[in-house]
Amino acid sequence: MLQATNIHKSYGALQVLKGIDLTIQQGEVVSIVGASGAGKSTLLHILGTLDSADQGEVRFSGQLVNNFNSNQLARFRNQHIGFIFQFHNLLPEFTAHENVCLPGFLANTPEDEVKHRAANLLKMLNLGHRLDHKPSEMSGGEQQRTAVARALINSPEIIFADEPSGNLDSANAQELHEIFFRLRAELNQTFVIITHNEQLANMADRKLVMKDGFILS
Repeated sequence: MLQATNIHKSYGALQVLKGIDLTIQQGEVVSIVGASGAGKSTLLHILGTLDSADQGEVRFSGQLVNNFNSNQLARFRNQHIGFIFQFHNLLPEFTAHENVCLPGFLANTPEDEVKHRAANLLKMLNLGHRLDHKPSEMSGGEQQRTAVARALINSPEIIFADEPSGNLDSANAQELHEIFFRLRAELNQTFVIITHNEQLANMADRKLVMKDGFILS
């Protein structure tokens, strides 16, 4: 479903990625681990089209995205990719339901359809009682589950998660990890997850170890 070939990336004289080859299959849960500075987040941003490689190709279902302009990339991300970050990045003035709806509205999906799907996703993630609550009225775990619902609203082919449980206590982290695998089982959802959480990394179908800009294993 996703294929990255010979990905290189430098910032000035600093070589961050030094020739990454990676293939992700539909329905896989893949974890990426490694020390800080290994290039994990840079790779994730390039795979997610948030950044561009200096050299190499990224293809989704055979479609080369390297040559897309900024508008094409924004539209592609909105329709095909979901993101979950360590900090949920919810808009504080909006309710949980409104936060989840936003990417759907940007995709020009009919309003009633977006609202219905957003409510169903929040209920599926045990947040049916929080639809009208703002982030400040929810716990950290509830906020992150809202961010998961937001990532799912446009039925993305793949979700990229960067330290998704890094800001959660152990109980909420465990719940979030279980949600990922439930979504894979129920929706055949694909995940690529950067994590320092060894338990989550080892639960994945594949654990990729990065060091000094390379994938070692």
